[in-house]
Amino acid sequence: MLSLSARLKQVRDRKVMTQEELAAAAGVPVVTISRIENGHTGEPRPSTVRKLAKALGVDPTWLIFGAEDDQAEKRAA
Repeated sequence: MLSLSARLKQVRDRKVMTQEELAAAAGVPVVTISRIENGHTGEPRPSTVRKLAKALGVDPTWLIFGAEDDQAEKRAA
């Protein structure tokens, strides 16, 4: 199963968004997205995950935990 950082990067790439575009859409600093994607931070705040998930059109629970059926991510593709 993928990590939160891998899921975030995967769905951002599928949406063809740069980190800068996601940061603007989610209202979070680019450095936060970079740190999450590169695993250079602990678990992000729930509010940050919710903002990122909303901007990407995925379920925040899927972004955090993933899902065996990946239905939440498929809906975002």
